[in-house]
Amino acid sequence: MSPPALALLDVAAGALLLTAVLVVWRRDLPTILRIFTAHGVALGALVGVLAWAQHSVELGLVAVGVLAVRGGLLPWLLRRALAAAGPLREVRPVLNVAASLLAVAALVLLAFSVSVPLVELGGSPATRAVPVAVAVVLIGLLVLVTRRHTVSQLVGFLLVDNGITAAGFLTTSGIGLVVEVGVALDVLLVVLVLQVLAGRIRDTFGDVDLGELRELRDR
Repeated sequence: MSPPALALLDVAAGALLLTAVLVVWRRDLPTILRIFTAHGVALGALVGVLAWAQHSVELGLVAVGVLAVRGGLLPWLLRRALAAAGPLREVRPVLNVAASLLAVAALVLLAFSVSVPLVELGGSPATRAVPVAVAVVLIGLLVLVTRRHTVSQLVGFLLVDNGITAAGFLTTSGIGLVVEVGVALDVLLVVLVLQVLAGRIRDTFGDVDLGELRELRDR
């Protein structure tokens, strides 16, 4: 991989990690969705850099698909889910902003520590960005655990998926077009089902805060 390609890969990986951290930092859901859109664009750019470095037309087509689905379609579906969900802010997360950012710092350090063997064994210079992908997965899991709004949890789930996708591209010569299309369809199906479910929960209980729903008891 040429030095310009490595520099662009570092920029794309940095943007991928930064946008994941910003999702944890923010509480207002419209801003979170805008950040998540940028996250999807960063993932598409990362795949595009790999396609350019490898001179792969197939990988270039995958990069376009990643950009369209993860930087366009999925954020649009999440905005529709938010419009049906009501509250536009995460009111009662499990962790406050300071504690969340400290947890993110610890998870990033953990990701870089556990990824050292993968980086050392990797046969491609691209594998040095693998710790970023692992960190994104861990940050997504943190969002899933600490947020209560269904849209926030959807974003956390998609961060995990984006991190796994990035790790797959960085540790192999490129995921095949058919495989990526299949994964994208699975993710779309999950988001659509959860969007419908969030709307039904809103219609039935008047709220989509999972903390409130846990307080319901059979009488």
